[in-house]
Amino acid sequence: MGTNLLQIENDSDIKKRLDAERVRLRRIAGLDQPNHFHRPVERAFTAEERGRVTILFGGFTWKHEDLIRAVFQGCGYRCEKLPVPNVAAFQTGKEFGNNGQCNPTYFTVGNLVQYLQFLEKEGLSRRQILDNFVFFTAGSCGPCRFGMYGAEYRFALKNAGFDGFRVLLFKDSDGIKAASGEPGLKFTVDFGFGMLNAMHLGDVFNDMIYQVRPFEVHKGETDRIFREAVDGLCDDLRSRKSFEIEQRAPDWAKPKFKSNKILRNTFNVFGKWHENMFGKDYLNALHSARDKMNSIEVDRTRVKPVVKITGEFWAQITEGDGNFHMFEFLEREGAQVVVEPIATWVAYLMYQAKAHAKEKWPVNRPHRTPKWYEAKKQFANYIGLRKRLWGIGFGEIMWNYFYHRTIKHVGGITHHLVPQTELADLAHPFYNQFARGGEGHLEVGKNVYYTIHKLCHMVLALKPFGCMPSSQSDGVQSAVINKFKDMIFLPIETSGEGEVNAHSRVQMALGEAKVKAKAEFEQCLKSTGKSLREIQRYVEDHPELKKPFYHVPHREGVAGTAAQFVLHVSDRINRDTRFWKRRQVSGVAVAAASGD
Repeated sequence: MGTNLLQIENDSDIKKRLDAERVRLRRIAGLDQPNHFHRPVERAFTAEERGRVTILFGGFTWKHEDLIRAVFQGCGYRCEKLPVPNVAAFQTGKEFGNNGQCNPTYFTVGNLVQYLQFLEKEGLSRRQILDNFVFFTAGSCGPCRFGMYGAEYRFALKNAGFDGFRVLLFKDSDGIKAASGEPGLKFTVDFGFGMLNAMHLGDVFNDMIYQVRPFEVHKGETDRIFREAVDGLCDDLRSRKSFEIEQRAPDWAKPKFKSNKILRNTFNVFGKWHENMFGKDYLNALHSARDKMNSIEVDRTRVKPVVKITGEFWAQITEGDGNFHMFEFLEREGAQVVVEPIATWVAYLMYQAKAHAKEKWPVNRPHRTPKWYEAKKQFANYIGLRKRLWGIGFGEIMWNYFYHRTIKHVGGITHHLVPQTELADLAHPFYNQFARGGEGHLEVGKNVYYTIHKLCHMVLALKPFGCMPSSQSDGVQSAVINKFKDMIFLPIETSGEGEVNAHSRVQMALGEAKVKAKAEFEQCLKSTGKSLREIQRYVEDHPELKKPFYHVPHREGVAGTAAQFVLHVSDRINRDTRFWKRRQVSGVAVAAASGD
């Protein structure tokens, strides 16, 4: 009994000493009074500041950025695009940012800090910079570092001496709708449709320039003419007058619209929609740009391997040190690049929203398994899900319609959007579509899609060093490659260094793609029964074949532009030969009849 009491006293003493030591250590660490983290309340960007505050943004191609800036300026905002991020920006981002971030964070925030430091050198005080500039960028909530971008930007800005600089986030996690939550940046109908046009035009022009430039006869002509075309469209987006029903309506109807707000707003929405999408000024600007670009002379008989770009969103879009100038390098090495449009990412978000709604509905439905006679509850379960699916489905239809309509009015050679359902189905055996982060199943789906449909000779996936979702995808790709033996797939991790090593790896894979493209071309040329010189002579006699917007029908199973072209020209020669033979036979018959 005495031994047990002594044991209890010893245990109690030990517990007291442990508790006392725990209290002492928590006090030293500052944990005795828990201070939960709260996001700092940021100074608002107000409507009164629009006239003097400049919105800064960047991270896209120069085509997208010029068009987006024009829309901002056309809606009355002061707006400037940041320079293309370089290695110095990456190093600045690492200096002031947290450790362990992926390089889009370092490049982006370092580029912003560099620009603010440039403004300071130009004579602006830090107070003026904080008051007169804001940064507009994408934000998210998810399982990768992208969800922390906003906090990381603010942290690096604080360390660089710009504490309190405002960062406005455009969040894809808010659903397909997106709002900054700041009254100074108002998402009006004009702004929304203007941005829709800017994003679609940026995608279409970006795709076209990489289709035309590898085959240009006069070096540098494509860049010059595309720059002129984009500048013309920017002028239209910037100077377009906003539709207002009170100004456009006949005199007898103006008092009704002035006194009835609902009627006025309804007609304004439909009028603005029609003006932005179908207005003569906009369509004339598109056709003018198309005519300029169609003046470029191209030679499609040049054999070039087609390289499809996939990967992480930022790395596959930027055109600078952030992806080792990879597009420029590929073209210099003799490849034709197929870039990825931002429109695919938006279509992916809408597809995922529908898929998640279906999967979550058994939990989210208002009534749990109604009886067979409870018709009202059954209908509520049915219509609740259908309303959401119909809404998103309508958005998908409109998004695809306006994207392909833009393609139609600007040459018609841009690649159409790949069906999201097919991408998900192709990826499903390897990658679950509900695995979130980055581009999700898209990297795997695109790799399989472009390989089995023979739309490219090689797939190049660009992603930031240490990108968690892309690392998952790369692990899965090994199984994909084992199944599709003829696939040439190369993942490249980008960072602020390692450009020579990356280019060397791409060169090796590109060598295989060149062999593949050349063999395909020779096989197609041989099947025509004609020599390359015959094809070229026919092209010389028919100048329309040298136009970039001349439509060459796609042949199933043929990836190369040159191979597609020689097959088409051969068909034209055959048709023309049959036509002239008929003419000659007809002429002989007429001559014989005259002789009789």
